[in-house]
Amino acid sequence: MALVPNEAIAAEVEMGADPSTVRATVVQASTIFYDTPATLDKAERLLAEAASYGSQLVVFPEAFVGGYPRGSNFGIIIGNRTEKGKEEFKKYHASAVDVPGPEVDRLAAMAGKYKVHLVIGVIERDGYTLYCTVLFFDPQGHYLGKHRKLMPTGLERIIWGFGDGSTIPVFETPIGKIGAAICWENRMPLLRTAMYAKGIEIYCAPTADARPVWQASMTHIALEGGCFVLSSNQFCRRKDYPPPPEYVFNGTEDDLAPDSVVCAGGSVIISPSGTVLAGPNYEGEALITADLDLGEIVNEKFTFDVVGHYSRPEVLSLNVRDHPTRPVTFTSAKTEDSK
Repeated sequence: MALVPNEAIAAEVEMGADPSTVRATVVQASTIFYDTPATLDKAERLLAEAASYGSQLVVFPEAFVGGYPRGSNFGIIIGNRTEKGKEEFKKYHASAVDVPGPEVDRLAAMAGKYKVHLVIGVIERDGYTLYCTVLFFDPQGHYLGKHRKLMPTGLERIIWGFGDGSTIPVFETPIGKIGAAICWENRMPLLRTAMYAKGIEIYCAPTADARPVWQASMTHIALEGGCFVLSSNQFCRRKDYPPPPEYVFNGTEDDLAPDSVVCAGGSVIISPSGTVLAGPNYEGEALITADLDLGEIVNEKFTFDVVGHYSRPEVLSLNVRDHPTRPVTFTSAKTEDSK
C-alpha cells in the first residue's frame, strides 16, 4: 500500500500464537513539515494500516504532528535573534496544535474509528509557548491526557517550554498500564523511577535519536523497569522538509541531496527480559509490530522490582511534585472573604 507518493511503508510483523497477548505497532515515518492537515491525513493512513494487522496499540514518533525542526537554529545566537528566525518560529507555531482543539478531536476520532489505543507525539501550542507533548487516546475515541517533555535537549530549549510533574501520567487500560517519556528525558533516572512507581507496563518512548547507542538505553529501561519498551522515531530524508531557502539544515545543507537521510529511524520493541521483539529498523518508513505477552512482566519482576523488593527506601527515596506549576496565580477577593 503506497502511503506516501512514490514511497511504500514496509511492515514488519512479529506475531505470537497466544491470543491473549497485546499486539502493538510503532510507526516509523516522517512528518509533512509545515502542513499539519496533511500530516493528520498521513497519520490516519498509517493508523488504518496498523489496525489492519490487528494492532491494539499504535505509537507515533516524537513531534509527529507539528514536526521536529531538525537542523534549524531559528536564527539564535547568544545576544541576538534574527528576523528570519522569528519568521521561522511563526510558521512553526502555526503548525502546532491546541490541546484541547480540533486536531485533538480528529485524533480522538481516528482512535475510535480504528478501535486502537493511540499514543502520538505532537507540538502543543499553549498561547505563545510550545511544548513537545505526547497525547493518549483510547479505542472508544476518548482523549485520555498528555505528557509534556520535562527537559528539552540542547537548542530545543529555545523553542519548547518545560513540562512539570502534573503531566507524568500512567494510564490503566484494558491492555495494560501505559505511559510515555520523550527522547533524552528517558535518560533521567528519577523520571523513570516515578513512572515505575506508577506501575507502568507498556513504556512508550517516542524519540528523535536514531543513533545505534539509543538501543542500549531502550534495552536498559526494559530490564530496569521490567516493562515492554516501544520506541518510535521518524525516518526522514532531506526532501521531507521544505527546500532551501525556506528551510535550511544549518551546517550541513551543502552536503545534503534530496534523498539524503537526515533521521534514520531505529524504531524498536523490546520485552521486559531485554529481548528485541521487532526492529530496530534503519531502512525506511515502516510499521513495526510485535505481540506483547504481559505475563512476562511478573517473570522479570520476580528477580528485579526496582520500586518493590529491590528498593531501599530507608536509604534512597524520591519525592515527586505532581502539581501544576504556574507563573501567576490569582486569588479573588470573594474567596478571601469566605474564609
